[in-house]
Amino acid sequence: GFGMTTPATVGGKIFLIFYGLIGCAGTILFFNLFLERLITVIAYIMKSCHERQLRRKGVLPHNSRRGSGTSEVDSLAGWKPSVYYVMLILCVASLIISCCASAMYTPIEGWSYFDSLYFCFVAFSTIGFGDLVSSQNMNYESQGLYRFGNFVFILMGVCCIYSLFNVISIVIKQSINWILKKLDCRCCHRCQRKFFHSRRNVVMPGNVRSRRNISIETDVVNDSDTDGRRLSGEMISMKDFLASNKVSLAIMQKQLSETANGYPRQMSSSSKQNGFSGGVGALAIMNNRLAETSVDR
Repeated sequence: GFGMTTPATVGGKIFLIFYGLIGCAGTILFFNLFLERLITVIAYIMKSCHERQLRRKGVLPHNSRRGSGTSEVDSLAGWKPSVYYVMLILCVASLIISCCASAMYTPIEGWSYFDSLYFCFVAFSTIGFGDLVSSQNMNYESQGLYRFGNFVFILMGVCCIYSLFNVISIVIKQSINWILKKLDCRCCHRCQRKFFHSRRNVVMPGNVRSRRNISIETDVVNDSDTDGRRLSGEMISMKDFLASNKVSLAIMQKQLSETANGYPRQMSSSSKQNGFSGGVGALAIMNNRLAETSVDR
């Protein structure tokens, strides 16, 4: 909205409000679909170039047939370009369109080339200050052709700039997440070192998790299991503790049972028949006492 054409009546303003809801939503959907199709085209080009290189090396046959449309789309899933490549392509495309449009606006509108570039950015980014507006003079040479070119440049420029803003927002989000994860890891390590400074000599399990690999490309944190010692100050779960000290706990419970009975007890045949055999710890002590009582009876 540059401001040179505005609704004047109440009915026109109400119509603009309701039409703007549908129109702006449809325009955003169009721009998102444009970005998706651009990514699909880039993936198709990358795959085609790779297959051409393989055919030159003799790995693939030259008369290989392509599958159906669904299989073709599925085959492009692994060829999605990086967000940085898409951002670079959109930057170059936006710059080319802006330079070409400025070359058209400079002689026709009488602006300087820098003012034309400024108008292109303000118009393509849908800011629309209104200080510079095209097609406002009374007479133009080839006015119809000029308006058609103006429409094409604005449409292409808005598509590229909006898609570029969308990609830049993804890069900013990934960068912020990466920075926050780095700061969180440093803070956690410092807190754990202070809190668990006195527990460095605890028994560590054999298989522990290594450090997490954080990638800036995605928001996923990748864990890998390696054999080694756990980092100093890092907490271990109860499952890992029991797994590493299973034998020690069994020996300790057996010694506790023998100490309570006064001697290593040999289970008699009668006790086995009564069902009071096996077990260690407090349950074993109770079973042994019940076995003695049943034998005495």
